[in-house]
Amino acid sequence: MNDRLEAEQRMKEAGRLPEGQSLTLRFPILHYGAVPDFDKDNWSFRVFGQVDEETSLTWDEFCALPQTEVMMDIHCVTAWSKTDTLWKGVTLQTLVSAGAVKIKKDVTAVVQHCEQGYTTNLPIQTAMGDNFLLATHYDGEPLNPEHGYPLRGVCGAIPGRNDLDDVYFWKGGKWLRGLEFLSYDKPGFWEKAGYHNRGNVWREERFVDQQQ
Repeated sequence: MNDRLEAEQRMKEAGRLPEGQSLTLRFPILHYGAVPDFDKDNWSFRVFGQVDEETSLTWDEFCALPQTEVMMDIHCVTAWSKTDTLWKGVTLQTLVSAGAVKIKKDVTAVVQHCEQGYTTNLPIQTAMGDNFLLATHYDGEPLNPEHGYPLRGVCGAIPGRNDLDDVYFWKGGKWLRGLEFLSYDKPGFWEKAGYHNRGNVWREERFVDQQQ
């Protein structure tokens, strides 16, 4: 048995590999559209929607926020999984506690707005979890362009944390430029194109025909 198959068997036995997933030791690159350029002087991160005050952060202001490291397993809807991935960035909890975001009480959903008009939605409870990160670094290094540099959303599974909502990897948008807070749900790009609106990995919520 090769290294990948041995590792895959260990993850299955540990309950860390959802049904229908295969372990990869690589980090596949999948996204819609071309890789955008990053212009630090003109980049901004917008917070808007159902918030007390809409705001916009420069790259330097965003980088000055307290950062967190999180080790997560990530699961792609295309059936690959990668375990023990290390990410660094800013949690939504941090944005709230730092005063960068003041969410209104009726907010139920948050939409990630990315370059080239890409969007994806999450329930506010999911986005406020420890497993959702606005990531600037992967494996100790800044994100590379193909993986979302300079900023991407990441939502994975923290082993042993059964209290969190573990969703497929597309629910974190690459090249993130803002968060929109809403009092209603608003499906994003892939959700409108036939992907499941919730995307929970343990329930295999992959496509719209599996929605309840």
